Amino acid sequence: MSIELTCARFGTAGNSDAYSEKFRSNLDVPEYIRDYGLDHYEYQCGRGAKVTEKFAKGFRPRAEAAGITLSLHAPYYISLSGIEAQTREKSIGYIIESCESARRIGAERIVIHSGSCAKLSRDSALALARDTLSRARKRAVELGFEDIIFCPETMGKINQLGDLDEVLELCSLDETFLPTIDFGHLNARTYGGIKTAADYEAIFDAVEKRLGFDRLKVFHSHFSKIMFTEPGGEKKHVTFDDNKGFGPDFEPLMEVIAKRGLTPIIVCESSGTQDKDALTMKKYYEAVKEAQG
Repeated sequence: MSIELTCARFGTAGNSDAYSEKFRSNLDVPEYIRDYGLDHYEYQCGRGAKVTEKFAKGFRPRAEAAGITLSLHAPYYISLSGIEAQTREKSIGYIIESCESARRIGAERIVIHSGSCAKLSRDSALALARDTLSRARKRAVELGFEDIIFCPETMGKINQLGDLDEVLELCSLDETFLPTIDFGHLNARTYGGIKTAADYEAIFDAVEKRLGFDRLKVFHSHFSKIMFTEPGGEKKHVTFDDNKGFGPDFEPLMEVIAKRGLTPIIVCESSGTQDKDALTMKKYYEAVKEAQG
């Protein structure tokens, strides 16, 4: 991996409401992120990975000058487990487009959704996803994108492929893959199952057992509080200021990350307040690290 992470990095998924009220162009993102006190930005390509050369030539130098790292979220409509072979082949194409866009802006990691199980059993869906992602990686390497890190994401809806074990299975396909652990998603699909430091420890233990400490140390992450329903799981993202009891809590996560010496990238996906909430997490993490000496 080209970026040596010496501490956890914090950033936003796309632009907050505060940013959008002040700026019209994404070109001003790097300085905004830096000046806000954050150090990472996840570029959103959920509706299509079409970053133009013109935009990239303006954006990438400013990101490098600002000292922020970048990741890219691949299109939401990727379906690694699609029943139709054509759907899976198109998904490989979307992943390659994401690699191209990531290369243009200087992003090292791309976040990938698995898709739904549809009418398939979870085992059958996972088998299709394994094959699709393997072929996508092979094609990416053939095209010169071997340095782009694939980061399969844990998902929040019960009918989606992407519980923790399934994501770890996908990450086991290639030693360069990193899991995107979305703690809000995992909390939603377990109906509020993440409450304590021990719950976070169990997640990390599972990752380390399957992928090893080196990959656990630099895992990718999404964090937000998420409203959920039973039996569906994820309903919608909320903010840290929401007082209706939606979880999970970030404080024990920051404590466990600091205690275990992990240096992940933590991307906040709060609804409209992702900059504010990301900075709240960063300050808490830094306070914990300082207390450790």
